[in-house]
Amino acid sequence: MINNMFFHWNIDPVLASAGPLAIRWYGIFFAAAFVSGVIIMQWIYRKEKLPSTALDNLFWYIIVGTVVGARLGHCLLYDPAYYLSSPFEIFKIWEGGLASHGGALGILLALYLYTRRLGSPSYLWLLDRVAIPAALGGFFIRIGNFFNSEIVGTPTSGWWAVVFERVDQIPRHAVQMYEALAYGIIFCFLLFLYRRYWDILRGGLLLGTFFVAVFTIRLILEFVKTPQAAYETHWIFSVGQWLSIPFIVLGLALLLQSMKRAKKNV
Repeated sequence: MINNMFFHWNIDPVLASAGPLAIRWYGIFFAAAFVSGVIIMQWIYRKEKLPSTALDNLFWYIIVGTVVGARLGHCLLYDPAYYLSSPFEIFKIWEGGLASHGGALGILLALYLYTRRLGSPSYLWLLDRVAIPAALGGFFIRIGNFFNSEIVGTPTSGWWAVVFERVDQIPRHAVQMYEALAYGIIFCFLLFLYRRYWDILRGGLLLGTFFVAVFTIRLILEFVKTPQAAYETHWIFSVGQWLSIPFIVLGLALLLQSMKRAKKNV
């Protein structure tokens, strides 16, 4: 069969299990996203001579904001009819279903509440720094999606195609890995900007770069991704693309404001 020409992927999403308890690959990569975030933010706080104890509550805000935002985003944006008719299903996070756009909004709200409660650091200062580990987190999450054989790409006959045997026998774009690679590059670029210019960065530069780069990549790769919402099948743009546009516009606005601040201080 022609499918034998392509790379076949059929790994069990569950790494190990004992009775009702299971360790899933996705859970490992999800945890890696947060652990790496903790390490990076601790390094940033040390670099800027800030007390690392201020981070203790920060990550609880981020975790809750990410999970709640991503879950509600999936339920209300991608399958609202089902979840509004069966609202208790929203709480079954273990069955899967997290939306990155919802997660981004959840983090924005959580960090706003965090800075309002403590009064410092400033909201934009914190968002600029959190953008760095957020990009790395996206890298880990998309690898987790690959291990779950979910969010697969559209069919392709290219040599790079992957057959996700847990889905079907059709060679497809490994769009999860495309995104993971892109987010990894974005992380490296943001880290470079911060390490090189951290003492002269103007508010919004890193966050604006993050929004423009991440959501432009998302908008482009949606063209080779299978529809995530049943109602978007015949749309010109997918739900993910429509949701990406506001983030791109916001990112451009942040970059323009950052450049204006930089000119004023020249």
